[in-house]
Amino acid sequence: MTEETKAPVDPSRGEEVFLEVPRTSTLRRMVMVIFSRKLYAIGFIIVVLICLVAIFAPLIAPYDPIKTDIRNRLAQPSREHWLGTDQLGRDILSRIIYGARTSLMVSISSVLFGNIIGGIMGLTAAYYGGWVFAVIMRITDALMAFPSIILVILVAGLVNVQGGGTGAASIPLVIFALGFGGIAGMCRMMCGLALSVKQNDYVMAARAIGMSNWRIIRTQIFPNAFPPIMVNITMGIGGMVMGEAGLSFLGIGILPPTPSWGNMIMDGQQYLLTNPLLSLVPGVAIMLLMFGFNMFGDGLRDAVDPRLKGVI
Repeated sequence: MTEETKAPVDPSRGEEVFLEVPRTSTLRRMVMVIFSRKLYAIGFIIVVLICLVAIFAPLIAPYDPIKTDIRNRLAQPSREHWLGTDQLGRDILSRIIYGARTSLMVSISSVLFGNIIGGIMGLTAAYYGGWVFAVIMRITDALMAFPSIILVILVAGLVNVQGGGTGAASIPLVIFALGFGGIAGMCRMMCGLALSVKQNDYVMAARAIGMSNWRIIRTQIFPNAFPPIMVNITMGIGGMVMGEAGLSFLGIGILPPTPSWGNMIMDGQQYLLTNPLLSLVPGVAIMLLMFGFNMFGDGLRDAVDPRLKGVI
């Protein structure tokens, strides 16, 4: 399918001719942009591979990740245990594989939680304005007054106390703590995008024909504000992986013996000199996952950037 654009041929005579410019679908454009640069393609491949590892963890992992073998503790890499074992004799490779499932589940769920709540707040504030806008923005101002890591640690500590103060938290509580910390930023971003979309003629026309507020938000404002949000979600997953690792490293994250890259780093810190693989391997896994999602997010950003529509 093509679209026609006018281009002057002879300015002195004012002649115009129609040129056919190929129209590229959004999905095809994303594929073209991501695979047009090596870093974007590498990031996408890393994300896909880690997701596949997490999905098929029971089929890939050679051992049970929580089964202990004290007689084989702190074993060096061998044919039986490719990355060795930890202080309880658990296979490190198996825990890394299952840890990918935990990290992805926590990070994706927390990003979706924070973006959904923050997005609803931002859309509501932008569309209705007035006192609704003032109240929601003051709430986000209060949340943004705290550094995000401090806010997450505070929420994690509070839910931990409410849960009995056992030290570490369950996966749903970690998801809530991390997602809560991202609500304010998402609310601000969605509010700004919705305010700009709200001023367009097609939104005013929808109001003029009597379309309901909910339908205008659902069919006119949100779809046009979503592409930047999609990029924010993708790039936010890497940050949430680091946040989960930080909480687990501080001892208020995922409850052992559930394998998590963060608590694996925490467990291995006391063996850095004698067996550095205990902390080094999960650290490298976190680095690769963050790199993959950040590069993939950069590719999506370039694909949805309206300033590059005519370039690619």
